[in-house]
Amino acid sequence: MDFVHDLWPLAPRHWVLIAFIAAALHAHLRGKVRFGLVRALTDFTVLIAPFNSLMVLFSKVGSQPYLNDKQFPELKVLQDNWQVIRDEALALAEGGSIKAADGYNDIGFNSFFRTGWKRFYLKWYGVEQPSAAARCPKTVALLNQIPGIKAAMFASLPPGATLVKHRDPYAGSLRYHLGLITPNDPGCYIEVDGQRCHWRDGEVVMFDETYIHHAANTTQQPRIILFADVERPVHTSVVRWLNKVFAAIVMKASATQNEQGEQVGGINRFFGVAYKAREKAKQLKATNRTAYYVGKWVLIGGLLLAIFY
Repeated sequence: MDFVHDLWPLAPRHWVLIAFIAAALHAHLRGKVRFGLVRALTDFTVLIAPFNSLMVLFSKVGSQPYLNDKQFPELKVLQDNWQVIRDEALALAEGGSIKAADGYNDIGFNSFFRTGWKRFYLKWYGVEQPSAAARCPKTVALLNQIPGIKAAMFASLPPGATLVKHRDPYAGSLRYHLGLITPNDPGCYIEVDGQRCHWRDGEVVMFDETYIHHAANTTQQPRIILFADVERPVHTSVVRWLNKVFAAIVMKASATQNEQGEQVGGINRFFGVAYKAREKAKQLKATNRTAYYVGKWVLIGGLLLAIFY
């Protein structure tokens, strides 16, 4: 008992570490499909794991991979006008405006561009996109009727494109997909926590993006959808307020541009600088692996020392 008593008065930093580990395990154990435990505990999403656990535990719509869009009647106006939205998306696609980022300024989706995914932003957590308002006025007007939609874009998955298994880092939103131009074929699909479905023109797929998911278009036809982040309904005004504050600060800082001159958030500006540093590190690894790994572990060791001491 004395031994337990001696352990109990842990320092605040130890309680913080315990909270992060508990929240990371919560995220890891939620689904049927899981990454390895090491990845679950070391993935960068651990940084906001306690916040995400709070969102999930207080969720009004439960915790399951797919959701019924009928729980969100305010979204019906989008499906009712899907052909209007499709026409604006088609005009953008034909003009080549649904595309990958022009540089390293889209941290949230940077890895997707390598496997063929493309996008055109319509809105992003309070950051308006002038190009969207000018070129997709009807779609933007429809989106602005719905306060719960915090972000939206047209997302393209061309023939042969894939998205590897991943889970999105932010649990304060739910993902809404409205089929606009699709193969209407099971060969163009999304799989969330091991459950597969495919997109159809004018139909909705809604899911919790913090479950592990992946997608592929194995057909010869393109797939373009309206992709939106819908604010997760949560219990209590305090948790709702926390979600709004997080979105207004962190998610807003991850804004990026469709065209030169549009606003780029602080996170993406930092990402551009960090990516250049990463490229230099890759060059060092190619020419001097010993120096690369010594530097890497010195940096990791310094961070661990800063956390614990």
